[in-house]
Formats: sequence, C-alpha cells, structure tokens
Amino acid sequence: MGKRKIIHIDENICNGCGNCVKGCHEGALQLIDGKARMISDLYCDGLGACIGDCPVGAITIEEREAEAYDEAKVMERISPKGKETIAAHLKHLKEHGEMGYFKQGLQWLKDHNIEFDAMPLLQSGHVCPGSLQRNFAAGNTTSSETVGEQPSMLTHWPIQLHLLNPEAACFNGADVLLAADCTAFSLGSFHNKLLKNKKLAIACPKLDSDKESYIEKITRMIDGAQINTLTVAIMEVPCCGGLIQLAKMATERAQRRIPIKRIIIGIQGNILSEEWL
Repeated sequence: MGKRKIIHIDENICNGCGNCVKGCHEGALQLIDGKARMISDLYCDGLGACIGDCPVGAITIEEREAEAYDEAKVMERISPKGKETIAAHLKHLKEHGEMGYFKQGLQWLKDHNIEFDAMPLLQSGHVCPGSLQRNFAAGNTTSSETVGEQPSMLTHWPIQLHLLNPEAACFNGADVLLAADCTAFSLGSFHNKLLKNKKLAIACPKLDSDKESYIEKITRMIDGAQINTLTVAIMEVPCCGGLIQLAKMATERAQRRIPIKRIIIGIQGNILSEEWL
C-alpha cells in the first residue's frame, strides 16, 4: 500500500448513467445503488480515461493511499469478456505510454495460452509521442553533424520524471542520473561528464507539481527496476536542494538500499562538488 494517482467519483454529482463503467476496460468500476463506484483499487491504473466518459464531471484524479495497480489481476478479470475487451484495454495502456504494463498483459495471455494478435496494436500510431517509451544507442544522432560536435549520450525517451515509466526495461539494473532541469543548460560537458553510461530522468524541484509522484517513481526505480546507483545533479541555488530531499525520501521508503551521489553545479557552469551520501 502506498500513495499513487487513482480516480475519485463524487457521488453527489454522479447521475448513474454508467458511461464510465462501459469505458473502464480494466473492470474497476460498477454501478451500485445507482452510482458508479470503484470496486477495487488494484484494477484502477490511475490514467483517467474514464474522465472523458462522464457527462457531468463527477470523476477526477486524486492522489491517496491505494493498493498498487496489478496488471495480472486486471487481465484475469477481463479475459472472460473476450478479445475486444482485451484489445481495448491493451490499446489504452499503449496510448498512455505504459509499455511495461502492456508487455505484462501480453505475457499473461501467453502464460495462460490465450491466443491474441497484438500486431495491430503494436503497429498502431495512436500514441502520444511525448510519452512513448523509446530506446536508442548513445552517441548516435539523426541530424547532420558539424565538425567537433559532441554526440548525445541519451539512450531513451521520455526523460521527464512525470512522463517516464520507472520500471521500463531501460532502467533495469541501470545507473540512473536524476538531474534538475537547469543542469544540462549550465554544464557544457553534461553529456560526457554526467550522462555517459547512465539512464536519465529530469525534474524541477521548485516548479514541478505533484512531487509525491516523484517520490513514488524513484521508489519504484529502486525496488521495481532495481537500479544500481542514483546520481542526483542539482544547481547551487537553494531551491534545487529539494531534489536531493525527494531522492532521500524515496530511498527511505524503498525496500532496497542503493548508493546515492550528489553533484552540485555552479551557475557559471562548473562542478562545485561531488560526494556519495
């Protein structure tokens, strides 16, 4: 049990139309006593697709203590409903960039000998390009290179902590760099000195909202993806120190213990300090 995003239904507003129940392919909602109600937290992925199905605005997303979403339980629940329901559920995951859960769903079908053609979904282009998980080789670029241009050390996308899946395959056993947004613009050698051989996540501890979700995602990197080390790069300005605090809070919640390194970068583009905490 931990805090995560999950839907909330205001029963004072709900008119019992049932649109959200039909739209929830995960089977998390049912009409009970004329109101839409969550039957189990573990079926709700927290992505909020049902919000658009509600004609009266009774559904919102909140962050609270809830059972962790369980893709295997969802597949077990919806598989008797047929392949169209399965396809709608997997499409929903893919469109929101949740490729980790998407692959878990396909694996569940395989493990239970349920035939399902996933190729139409895999070939579908209906995915938000900003949140689609992508992996590529560090040092490669598709743009024309000028003499002396430094290649990128980035190996995956997305990189913003709100958008990425903390248990994506690219993070498994990886050394992770959690960098404040300004660091890459301040340190000219950011890619070679900080990012090389690491997987990247970026965040702004001052301007970003929903920092609790950051703690939860870092915790999932540590316990779920079982990352090897965490390097936190921040600027020397006071507000940037909040990123270190978020990382520490995540490590305190995590079941595993990993080394954490703090790198402080000066506003003139120099590395002021590096230390293992």
